Amino acid sequence: MKGRVLIVAGSDSGGGAGIQADIKAVSALGAYAATAIAALTAQNTTGVYGVIPVDPAFVALQMKVVLEDIGADAVKIGMLANAAVIEAVATEYEAQAVNVPLVVDPVMISKSGHHLLDPDAVLTLRKRLLPLAELVTPNLPEAEALTDIAIRDLDDMRRAAKLILTFGPKAVLLKGGHLEDDRLHDLLLTEEGETLFEGTRIHTPHTHGTGCTLASAIAAGLAQGLTTRDAVARARAFVETAILTAPGLGHGHGPLNHLHTVREFP
Repeated sequence: MKGRVLIVAGSDSGGGAGIQADIKAVSALGAYAATAIAALTAQNTTGVYGVIPVDPAFVALQMKVVLEDIGADAVKIGMLANAAVIEAVATEYEAQAVNVPLVVDPVMISKSGHHLLDPDAVLTLRKRLLPLAELVTPNLPEAEALTDIAIRDLDDMRRAAKLILTFGPKAVLLKGGHLEDDRLHDLLLTEEGETLFEGTRIHTPHTHGTGCTLASAIAAGLAQGLTTRDAVARARAFVETAILTAPGLGHGHGPLNHLHTVREFP
């Protein structure tokens, strides 16, 4: 086991996204996963039926005790629910782990359309967390919310990614899965330039938790010493196989097979 990842995110009772997906992805890639739970959700493959944010001070306390004892080689941020939690997480990160690579997945809306971040917290996310990030991984609706740019094609993706980069992160991975094209484009932009990752769309309903899984897989790579580009490339390959081998559970957007790298025992 190599690399320690502290994950700060919400819990998914269905196990397909959130903390549960994060732990599985990090573990499957050979790193160690520790957690700070920032919200509880009641959800399954058909939707989100309730959200309870965790007290901001307690989220920070979870981070503090893990960082003081176990430490971290990367920190991954997922669903934080509201501005108070974002502020607490940013403050604790600055106090305890400011030199540790931070991956921010700006979770705002679930695949079923449920708002997972208070709309008035988007500005707090942009001002407090993005300047601290090694990498931010928005999908297109999240990028539109962060930039007020309507994204309809690859040129729009480039415009939005460039604007997000001005908010302070060292790199932006803008995920193009919401475009209609059968060719998928994920755009990695740093101050040094861009890398365009291409793939073929997999037509399946079993894509619940892909964003959480991708960001955590990237964080595992950074914790293990990979460059950002190599961590993204490995994480994309991991997620693609997880989708292709999905177990087909549930009646809606089903979970991935996070453990496809793990040997099955009889």
